Order: sequence, then structure tokens, then C-alpha cells
Amino acid sequence: MGATRIMENTFIYRLWQAPFARRKFAPILAHNDLGNVQRVLDVGCGPGTNSHRFAHTHYLGVDNNLRYLQDARRRHGKDYLAADATRLGFSTAARFDFILINSFLHHVDTPSVRALLAQLAGLLTQDGHVHILDLVLPARPSLARFLARHDRGEFPRPLEEWRQIFGEAFAAEIFEPYPLKGLGATLWEMVYFKGRRKT
Repeated sequence: MGATRIMENTFIYRLWQAPFARRKFAPILAHNDLGNVQRVLDVGCGPGTNSHRFAHTHYLGVDNNLRYLQDARRRHGKDYLAADATRLGFSTAARFDFILINSFLHHVDTPSVRALLAQLAGLLTQDGHVHILDLVLPARPSLARFLARHDRGEFPRPLEEWRQIFGEAFAAEIFEPYPLKGLGATLWEMVYFKGRRKT
């Protein structure tokens, strides 16, 4: 409860994320040309952590934290929607070629994750992709497992569970585990998933 309340502070959240935000996003930059992106939906965007990467696009960030969104609007001047990201209710006419979900799904129970991903699959353009970065729960005892267990998100999942959940909604193009390190140690195990609409 105390840590959650502290992280509600926009400045503290951004300060905490700053050393890791670039490294966390690195797999997306390695596998994609963001210059070709046109319409972005950033689900669970927080205080616009990655908004600056999409300055050239039609961008919509969604989060339920009003403080985060006020800060994001002030800093980035983009469109932000205050909403429960698991219940978007977008028109079927809405389409995005780049849907980003960055470190959000481990805060959400499995039935809600499945429902959200099914909805997002219907919002992709024909040639669009979903890009998911999320926390993995390592199988073996380690610092990364300890930190995953004590994260604000209550639902870190083993790698194979992520693979199954993502594959139910999308046709996989990339499923890439990677570590986030600090001071020479692996602090978190992560996974990058890139998927497209199933045909």
C-alpha cells in the first residue's frame, strides 16, 4: 500500500523509471522502424513514459491515473484518455498500426488480460502489430524472482504462461526474453512480444 501510494506521485514514478525506461524499450527499437508508425495506442501509458518516441504520430495514451495523464499532457501535448484500460470500449472503426502495452499486464488478472488482448486484436490495422513488454516471474530463486514477487503488480507470470496468453489473441512474430540489469545484476526478467492479427 505504501509503495503504491508513493509511486502515484508522478515525479517519483518518472525518477524510478528513468534508469530503466530506455533499456526496457530497447527490443522494440531493435526490431522496428518507428519512423513508419502512423497511429499509436499506448495502453497503460502512465505519465507518458514513451510518448516522446511517437511525436510524429497520431498518438493516444490510456491510463486511469489522472495525475499521470495531467503530467503527460503538460510534457508531451498529446492525446490522453482517462479510462480503465481493461474496459476501453472503443468503436469498431478505431484502428491502430502500433499498439503498445508496456509493463501493464502484470497488474491485471488473467481473465481481464485475455479480454483486453482480444479487444485490442480487433483494433489493429491489417498490417499493424501489438508490442508487449512485461515482467516475467523466473522459475528459479533469484533476485529477479524476489523483485517480481514484490512488485506493485500482483500478477507476474512465468514465461510460458505469457507465451500462451499472447498466442491466444495474436499471431506471434517475436517472443524475446531479456534481462534488465543494474549494478551488474539482473534485477528483472522481461519479455518482448510482437504480434499481428490472426487471419
